[in-house]
Amino acid sequence: MIWRLLSLLLCQAFAAGLGWYLAPTPWGLPIALASALVGSCLWLVLDTTRGLRMLAWLRGGAQGDTAIGNGLWGEAYDRVRRILRATNKRTQESDKRLTDFLAALQASPNGVVLLDAEVRIEWFNQTAALHFGFDAQRDLLQHLGNLVRDPGFAAYLAEHNFDHDITMPGKESRDAKPVKLSVHLHPYGGGRMLLLSRDITAVEQAEAMRRDFVANVSHEIRTPLTVLAGFVETLQTLPLDDEERQRYLGLMEQQAQRMQTLVNDLLTLSRLEGSPPPPNNEWVSVDMLMQHCEQEARDLSRLLWTETHDLRFDRTPDCEIAGSAAELHSAMSNLIGNAIRYTPAQRRIEVCFYMSPEGGAVFYVHDQGPGIAQEHLPRLSERFYRVDRSRSRDTGGTGLGLAIVKHVAQRHGGELHIESTPGKGSTFSITFAASRIRCETTGA
Repeated sequence: MIWRLLSLLLCQAFAAGLGWYLAPTPWGLPIALASALVGSCLWLVLDTTRGLRMLAWLRGGAQGDTAIGNGLWGEAYDRVRRILRATNKRTQESDKRLTDFLAALQASPNGVVLLDAEVRIEWFNQTAALHFGFDAQRDLLQHLGNLVRDPGFAAYLAEHNFDHDITMPGKESRDAKPVKLSVHLHPYGGGRMLLLSRDITAVEQAEAMRRDFVANVSHEIRTPLTVLAGFVETLQTLPLDDEERQRYLGLMEQQAQRMQTLVNDLLTLSRLEGSPPPPNNEWVSVDMLMQHCEQEARDLSRLLWTETHDLRFDRTPDCEIAGSAAELHSAMSNLIGNAIRYTPAQRRIEVCFYMSPEGGAVFYVHDQGPGIAQEHLPRLSERFYRVDRSRSRDTGGTGLGLAIVKHVAQRHGGELHIESTPGKGSTFSITFAASRIRCETTGA
């Protein structure tokens, strides 16, 4: 302000001196005063022009630079420009943090929806779009209740009690492939709400499998226990001759053996699921595995049937598989045992191990049994799944054999394949990758 007044006085003094110098007459003083007045007006015009430039710069959004000069307006211009630059910098930093925050929410595996105080959608991530079928171009600022029509969610939204979450079907849920969502609303500042959604389909399926597994195990064990308890009561209360007693004891032994087999299979499955993968640098002879399986198959055939099967084993010499000998033997013997149990006596059962054209190997068991309908094939490797429950129990099956085979195949980098035609038999095969096989005949 001092410099502003000083500049005005200097301008007036310069104009007055100039007038006095040019008119050294009796009229010199009026001329000097008039010159000072003209100088003041010129200074005022120049000052106003600089102020108008700054005002125009501010009205234009303070974009770029403009020529203001020194003095009060120049200092005001510099200070405003520094303040604006600092404000712009803070705004950019805030925008970047907001962008990073939204990017993090966008990458979240859970659905996130931001709602205003009127329960209208302000923002949502891609996961929420998949869960609820939202469209960014269409659904922003739409009322959530108009887009999510599930009755359970509508009641949840209407009661305004958000201390718990609810479970509802997802947008892509179908009878053949259900999708379950866990949805929770969280109120926050200004009456707004945050909606979080989580796909719990796998969790629900796992829980259902756990319940089914416990129920199946309980049922499978309860049946022989009931039989054993009945026989024990009979032996305790009825006078029996030696022949009847031996017959009852034999039946009790069968039921005990059935429970032992079930427990052994359960322990095998537990060990397969909880242990590290088998080594890929320990090699097991295919010929040795086939010899053991053949001997067990012939013994089982004689035990279960009065007339044995036509068993044909095709051994591939000088081949080895990388992995666990016990697991591989368990998988192979399970497939062969199933074929013997379900194939009528005297019919052919073929067991073969051969090299595939792609460089891997295939172990397969083909039988001439009754075959399996196509609708059962996808579920055969599920625990305790049986096509014919009564027949499975009659032949001593536990319903866990193919589940064990599938786990062993996966742990050895292989796959279980099942082909069957009702009335024409079935083929069960395990394919092994080339990295798990070595044969002297191939030069490996």
